[in-house]
Amino acid sequence: MSQDEKRRFDPHRPGVDYGVLDELIGYGLRRAQIRMTEAFDAQLGGLGVTTQRFSALVLIASNPGLKQTELASLMGIARSGALAITRALIAQGLIKQHPAPGDARAQALFLSPLGEVKLPQIVDLVRAHDRELVRGFSAAEVETLKSLLERIQT
Repeated sequence: MSQDEKRRFDPHRPGVDYGVLDELIGYGLRRAQIRMTEAFDAQLGGLGVTTQRFSALVLIASNPGLKQTELASLMGIARSGALAITRALIAQGLIKQHPAPGDARAQALFLSPLGEVKLPQIVDLVRAHDRELVRGFSAAEVETLKSLLERIQT
């Protein structure tokens, strides 16, 4: 067994009693998220795009000048996590940062010219990935799932 196979998440290993976990919505959502992330990484990992980097790119593109602290808050992550994500995106040449107007300590984030070219391509890949995840669902089931997830979020 390879190291990757050992690390791969197995939500229902035969012979393992998962007890109350199988009854819990949160555990089911977490298992689904892990599977979705694995599929996302398989499709986009070669581009250096993770789910968090993708989210950050979209938020920065949609909100030019967003501060790193605001990005962290919007993504529900620590400021140090947002810093790591922005450093990675800068290293990839997808975003740039400038001192925020009126706050020299804060960094305002923008897509770079390369980011402006690459983001639509990445969005197309992510949309294809998303469609693949719900391939066996009807349009009505997809809408129901989105609606139910929205209710949990709020």
